[in-house]
Amino acid sequence: MSKTNFNELLEAGVHFGHLKRKWNPAMAPYIFMERNGIHIIDLQKTEAKLNEACSALKQIAKSGRKILFVATKKQAKDIVAEKVKPTQMPYVTERWPGGMLTNFPTIRRAIKKMSTIDKMEVDGTFKNLAKREKLQVTRQRAKLEKMLGSISDMTRLPAAMFIVDVSKEHIAVREAKRLNIPLFGIVDTNSDPTNIDFPIPANDDASKSISLLIDLATGSIQEGLDERKMEKEKDGPAKENKKGSDKPNTDAKKTSARKTEEAPAEKIKVEEPKTEEVKTEKPKTEEVNTEEVKAEAKKEEKE
Repeated sequence: MSKTNFNELLEAGVHFGHLKRKWNPAMAPYIFMERNGIHIIDLQKTEAKLNEACSALKQIAKSGRKILFVATKKQAKDIVAEKVKPTQMPYVTERWPGGMLTNFPTIRRAIKKMSTIDKMEVDGTFKNLAKREKLQVTRQRAKLEKMLGSISDMTRLPAAMFIVDVSKEHIAVREAKRLNIPLFGIVDTNSDPTNIDFPIPANDDASKSISLLIDLATGSIQEGLDERKMEKEKDGPAKENKKGSDKPNTDAKKTSARKTEEAPAEKIKVEEPKTEEVKTEKPKTEEVNTEEVKAEAKKEEKE
């Protein structure tokens, strides 16, 4: 499992909290001290909570389920998109669409619209549209891609959610809690950690801090995915060997039965094309009849 040390967290500025007057009393257990009116987060507790969260993320990824990343703030948008893409996990970096989880079938319909527009371009039906209609369709496609492109592969509700800035993404937190989806979150001194299943007390404003934490989270997910691949590869050859070991025994038992069955099987194969030849003769008779009818019709016209 990918772990970090105390110095890395310190260099990234993970320990810097918010101003004392903006603090949430629920964060008191994670605050080490106050300096110049700013709360300092206890990095030892951050390290412990981070390792706990990473091991849980690894297990979820190993089981083959999806983890949805949510980060709509400026500092985190590009970082999350860049680091989460290689793991092929879904993420939301634009505005959180209300009811994305609680009203998931509607979101799926919107995603299907994207695929139908793509099919139109492939089929050639898009070319037959008027210029104005083309513009409307392309704009709609671009809007859907911006909002839902990153979750287009998410066919069902995620197994867990990783949130950057819990207080900003309160709607996403509320929806996840309603559906009992486990929550992983970067929790600053102004946030409430009670609603988060795996809170990571850390600075959620500095891009360096966010980058380090997301890097560790995606690293543990990648490890889980790699282990899953390894297990599948091990299971595959084992199953093939079992099948291979069974084959010679069955062949030895059924050699006499096969010899007796070979002759009739060949006869059947010879007989099959005869039936096909009879079928092909039918359209010929139909063609002759039509010609006769045409000839008769011409005679009647001459008369």
